[in-house]
Amino acid sequence: MTDRLSIIVPAYKEEANVEPLYQRLRPVLDDLDLDWELIFSVDPGPDRTEELILLLRDRDPRVKMLRFSRRFGQPMATLAGLEVASGDAMVVIDCDLQDPPELIAELVARWREGFDVVYAQRRSRAGETIPKRIVAWAGYKVIKRIAEVEIPPNTGDFRLMSRRVVDNVVALKESHGFLRGLVGLVGFRQTSVLYDRDPRVAGSSKYNRLLGSLVIGLNGVVGFSRYPLHLISVLGIVFSGLSFLLAVVYLALKLAGVAFPTGNPTIVIVVAFFSGIQLLSLGVMGEYVGRIYDEARQRPKFIIESRYGFDEAE
Repeated sequence: MTDRLSIIVPAYKEEANVEPLYQRLRPVLDDLDLDWELIFSVDPGPDRTEELILLLRDRDPRVKMLRFSRRFGQPMATLAGLEVASGDAMVVIDCDLQDPPELIAELVARWREGFDVVYAQRRSRAGETIPKRIVAWAGYKVIKRIAEVEIPPNTGDFRLMSRRVVDNVVALKESHGFLRGLVGLVGFRQTSVLYDRDPRVAGSSKYNRLLGSLVIGLNGVVGFSRYPLHLISVLGIVFSGLSFLLAVVYLALKLAGVAFPTGNPTIVIVVAFFSGIQLLSLGVMGEYVGRIYDEARQRPKFIIESRYGFDEAE
């Protein structure tokens, strides 16, 4: 029986990249000696992305599409594609061609060697700004140190996962869809393939250049580590001890008749410092409480408006 490979492509306002992606994917997939399907998970947008995907489907029935009722974001679009995919293995790849489709052959080869997860690890990042590279480097360092699961550095969602890995990932009830963390959480045998990331082929990135990496990093930290909460507890003990020690020192100096600075400047500095620590602590706890709130509501992670190419009515 021939193995089947599913390619999941989250897409939003990617009309300039739909056809180029297909043209590069098809020869790669046709050479793999397996059945394949190409699933576009589309957040509705104002451009012709959906129209062009349906035109591709008219030419090649292996092209399929999910269209959501509104924009749910890339993580949810990825999970939706994984849920409906029928392959023995699934590959997640962006539509902008920064991740080379030609690497899929190597991912499949490592899967056939017995690995359940083969993640593409970036050796270089062409087209990315220096601040973004610095934030990414620092973020991976922090996550590696404090995360409770193994999240390999310099990786994105571009990876191959076996059927049993995907079944376990989609069975999780996480509402934020941090795929790198979810895959690390379920485990199984994993390996990497190095590659050089290309600049975006066409169109503009929907990624927030200033806050995108920070938001993703915060999602990874809050979702897969309790370290910030432990740190707050430790800081509370340390600063309480320092405050008590400072009070003892002030008392001793006063009894000894030693002159020392007092008055408004000292009070303002101390109050401002501890107020900042308190607000930071509340912010960190708020992130965790907000995550609990999101999970407790159990709202649907996404709503599919229409399906094209699946067993259900289109």
